Amino acid sequence: MAPKVGNKAPAFTMMTDGDESVALKALKGKKVILYFYPKDDTPGCTKEACGFRDNLRNFKKVKAVIIGISKDSTKSHDKFKAKYGLPFTLASDEDGKVSEAYGVWKEKNMYGRKYMGIERSTFLIDEQGKLQAEWRKVKVPGHVEEVLKAAKGL
Repeated sequence: MAPKVGNKAPAFTMMTDGDESVALKALKGKKVILYFYPKDDTPGCTKEACGFRDNLRNFKKVKAVIIGISKDSTKSHDKFKAKYGLPFTLASDEDGKVSEAYGVWKEKNMYGRKYMGIERSTFLIDEQGKLQAEWRKVKVPGHVEEVLKAAKGL
């Protein structure tokens, strides 16, 4: 079941690029932007990641931490980060538990073929760990700016 805006965000601990780990509880006191994306180094996902990269200075001004999440391995994340100079954490949800907790693991349909995958979604979590905003079925153009505007409003 997906979390509801205003409620506590689902807790998580995941492995990240650089063989590190990240836990939501360790980010208490900061705004957290979790963006779930389908796959490293694909056109839409690259455009979205580069949008967050290019606006990182503005997110830092509002004390927001960005974490990209997909089911790709940490090795895949390392390559993706290096290729595009991504200066924020990419977390690996290989078992899909975090994607399920946030309600982004969905049945998708491409060219009549149904399959399970991550629905591009973003969540804004406040300094106390509460979910403040969510964007589902994200279309990449203009999305990063919309998230930044919401983070500024907190």
